[in-house]
Amino acid sequence: MFNASLKQLSDQLAGKKISSTELTTEFLKRIKTLNPEYNAFITVNEDMSLAQARAADGMIAAGKASPLTGIPIAQKDIFCAKGWLTTCGSKMLSNFVSPYDAGVIERFNQAGAVNIGKTNMDEFAMGSSNETSYYGIVKNPWDIAAVPGGSSGGAACAVAARLAPAATGTDTGGSIRQPAALCGISGIKPTYGLVSRYGMIAFASSLDQGGPMAKSAEDLALLLNVMVGFDARDSTSLQRDAEDYARDLQKPLTGLRIGLPKEYFAEGMSGDVARALETALDEYRKLGAQTVEISLPNASLAIPVYYVLAPAEASSNLSRFDGVRYGYRAPSYTDLADMYRKSRAQGFGAEVKRRILIGTYVLSHGYYDAYYIKAQKLRRLIAQDFAQAYQQCDIIMGPTTPTVAFNLGEKSGDPIQMYLSDIYTSAANLTGMPAMSIPVGFGDKNRPIGLHIIGNYFKEAQMLNVAHQYQQVTGWHLQSPV
Repeated sequence: MFNASLKQLSDQLAGKKISSTELTTEFLKRIKTLNPEYNAFITVNEDMSLAQARAADGMIAAGKASPLTGIPIAQKDIFCAKGWLTTCGSKMLSNFVSPYDAGVIERFNQAGAVNIGKTNMDEFAMGSSNETSYYGIVKNPWDIAAVPGGSSGGAACAVAARLAPAATGTDTGGSIRQPAALCGISGIKPTYGLVSRYGMIAFASSLDQGGPMAKSAEDLALLLNVMVGFDARDSTSLQRDAEDYARDLQKPLTGLRIGLPKEYFAEGMSGDVARALETALDEYRKLGAQTVEISLPNASLAIPVYYVLAPAEASSNLSRFDGVRYGYRAPSYTDLADMYRKSRAQGFGAEVKRRILIGTYVLSHGYYDAYYIKAQKLRRLIAQDFAQAYQQCDIIMGPTTPTVAFNLGEKSGDPIQMYLSDIYTSAANLTGMPAMSIPVGFGDKNRPIGLHIIGNYFKEAQMLNVAHQYQQVTGWHLQSPV
């Protein structure tokens, strides 16, 4: 049951071999047993989850079920869910119970899915290791001495440890794909604007995008079919005809052109990651694909551009957390200005403060043109590099991360080294292109390795096809740490 795919679980529910109530109960038991060790969940509410499960059983009995009806899904604690504690991993929101559902949560509710709990995350999604959460670090289920990646580390851990069949995440600079790689699961960041950001607590509005995390590409397709859709309440939401993201899964890869950026296969990638990627590329060649060398000349600028733009947007977005309307308020203060200062100083963690300060600096008078405007111009150059690359290839591949998961605490004292964990992933957020990670083996200390797949705009179905065909002839996505 715990290793079953979403399609298998859906078939069992439809065939009345198991009820949603029974399925949800079993996962809740597993969470209760294993979560104290991994710390993947911040909030679990058995009564609310089982109420949804009973409602799903009613939908199935009435013949109104859809593919995800009755299936437990873990929700990253950045998505507002009505009646659920929604903290964003921060002391600032440690007492915030959401009065409404995010657009993504609404879509899962309409599909009859069960919210199995809210997963741990780096505070306000700022981090690459899930060590900045107010609720404590999350541990990698493959090796509890290692980080699970971030910011969606709790979601990745929950899926890898089989605490949930699937989970939602958000990705601002790699926060779905990097933890997916480090925990040995599959995860996809769709094209910017496809998944509603309504009710998704903002970090950097032009970069943030929600997406699914699961064991396989086939599972991701089923999840995207629910998550993607226009939302008038989100000004960045795109109006497009509905797609079936599973439609091309069985398509052969004969003639597929895989672009390999020479900048991604240079110095910086560890030997174990390089070997796993070459083995994976050999499998793709056997499947009929061909590889071509391409160049992304401005690839090295992605990290500095990202760490100007993301903090700038964060400093603006987080200004709403002031202790006035909701969230944490300092217990004692002398006047309004003092309340602002103390509430924010006490409510935010060190990494969030660091990024607010950086963002405020680059937006300040005298530095706006020197940093922010220049970063936006470089962002355009990075997008142009990808546009030119897609004239030579259909899909781009490379490593998701430069190394396997690093040890807990190893980089927490060096922000620059931590930021470099996203060196291969942040460009997809800057351009808005879809990208995903799938497991392709194990490296140092038997820790998972991920293959990064980047597609052109709205090519999610093609990417899922490319990933699924690989997963049909390999078994890395079926490996479980527990």
